[in-house]
Amino acid sequence: MSASIQIPHTGQAPTHANPSDAGADLYAAESVTLAPGERALIGTGTAIALPERTVGLVAPRSGLAAKHGITIVNAPGVIDAGYRGELKVTLLNTDRDEAYTVNAGDRIAQLLVLPIPAVEFIAVSELPTGDRGAAGFGSSGYAG
Repeated sequence: MSASIQIPHTGQAPTHANPSDAGADLYAAESVTLAPGERALIGTGTAIALPERTVGLVAPRSGLAAKHGITIVNAPGVIDAGYRGELKVTLLNTDRDEAYTVNAGDRIAQLLVLPIPAVEFIAVSELPTGDRGAAGFGSSGYAG
């Protein structure tokens, strides 16, 4: 399955490093230095028009996280199909000692585009049983 996504002729378009990659790289449009523990909203200089019934998920780049402790505060960030503004990424420097400089043109995140089924929420008096029941967060493997 292939879909075309419209982008204006500004900024660096998202690109796939390899044809089979799930995520397309998003690029910084500005240079920012993140002190240890600091976060910043970084523009990509581009916007997209996602097809109806799809969502864009903005996820961290594993290399930035592993090598420099750079992650995304609200990962994954959600881009709704109707949004047309500039894509921005809230990066966080989790390193306790080293600042990190993002330069314009650096790959700072990845964008995944996924189909979203139409969903209708229906009020019911009770839910059907499930394998986990009402077991909470971490109930399938957290040893506490």
